[in-house]
Amino acid sequence: MPPPRTPQIPVVVLAGFLGSGKTTLLNHLLRNRAGTRIGVIVNDFGAIEIDAMTVSGQVGSTVSLGNGCLCCAVDASELDTFLETLTRPSARLDVIVIEASGLAEPQELVRMLLASDNPHILYGGLVEVVDAAEFDATRQRHPELDRHLAVADLVVLNKTDRVEEDERERLRATVTELSGPAAVISAEHGRIDPELLFDPALRPDGAAMAGQLSFEDLLRQEECDEHEECDGHGHADHLHAAYESVDFTADVPMDPRRFMAFLDSRPDGLYRIKGFVDFGAGDRDNSYALHAVGRFLRFVPRPWARGEQRLTQLVMIGAGIDADALTAGLAACRAEPEPDAAHTERAMWGVLRYVPEPAREGDAEADAADVREAAAEA
Repeated sequence: MPPPRTPQIPVVVLAGFLGSGKTTLLNHLLRNRAGTRIGVIVNDFGAIEIDAMTVSGQVGSTVSLGNGCLCCAVDASELDTFLETLTRPSARLDVIVIEASGLAEPQELVRMLLASDNPHILYGGLVEVVDAAEFDATRQRHPELDRHLAVADLVVLNKTDRVEEDERERLRATVTELSGPAAVISAEHGRIDPELLFDPALRPDGAAMAGQLSFEDLLRQEECDEHEECDGHGHADHLHAAYESVDFTADVPMDPRRFMAFLDSRPDGLYRIKGFVDFGAGDRDNSYALHAVGRFLRFVPRPWARGEQRLTQLVMIGAGIDADALTAGLAACRAEPEPDAAHTERAMWGVLRYVPEPAREGDAEADAADVREAAAEA
């Protein structure tokens, strides 16, 4: 196997209008990151960087843009400048979160990320935060909210504790209709499970054991002091955003055409898919790492190791998804016992459309070394 290389870092865009609770959600992620190193780009609008001061000191790598919207940059190169700071090996980051200005155009931020020349990043999804208590008023003041919801990969309906149950159901139905296939989850005080957005970092045994408390430990202790009912666990640990995680494993190769049809028709609410796919006769030399967030899809080939068991292993994460239906759909993608090799090879073109250009041009060795690490970060 080639020597390991630095894995790609997922970049999550956190958007929402002023007062929706983006900074509260971000601080919740920082308090409950379970050892994951989070870099933050705060995209403030205005000269006084209130949001930057709110999160400063909680992570070692915070970049404040200030004085205007990041989305107004002429091209992706300006964003690359800031991302370059956070993707240096010395930062040792596991994920980067861009907290967008309340006046930002989220689709432009996504466009710049996808157009970025930085080889060390991976698109991690667009999360739109919505204030349940002020939803109708915000929508009236900012009709563009409908457009923002339509391009989101995940919608957090925040502050649901401030509305009655009937109103919550109405708002959820409206947001779900506007956001289409995006996963929609409800939350109070921005409390969502970080594993919905990114995987916890895997550290060597004992690496997290240190004599000095971390910032997250101190913040959790502060919350325990403020909330006597927490019984030693931070009040922010009481997560209110429900989601499902579905595992699938198969020791029979996947038929590429059936598998792509499954991905094209994946159900609403399915936010992330990660793992490895064996396409059998479609490419006997490689396993394919799969990274899907919302509408974004990517495959990267990796040579099979000598003696490695050839399996398809996938994890699917979302809200309101039918686990049995997903498992049955994937099971139906398995290839025939003796597939037609020519048919399978032709069907692989549907997969190769989503393979990064260098890999399609044959530079598989260069990309293969970090595929497993990149997928683990997905």
